[in-house]
Amino acid sequence: MKTVSCTECAAEITPAENTEVGEIIVCPDCGVDLEVVSLEPAAVELAPMEQEDWGE
Repeated sequence: MKTVSCTECAAEITPAENTEVGEIIVCPDCGVDLEVVSLEPAAVELAPMEQEDWGE
């Protein structure tokens, strides 16, 4: 997988070779969670926030 840019801070990130669509990666500069949405071309989006269910 090629280098992608963080959607928050524009840092260049090189994901691992075996990264798959739907995988969550963390920006090493700002720490935001990014979801891999495409491999060709390589693209990421902010990962959806998980809601706490508090046992509901």
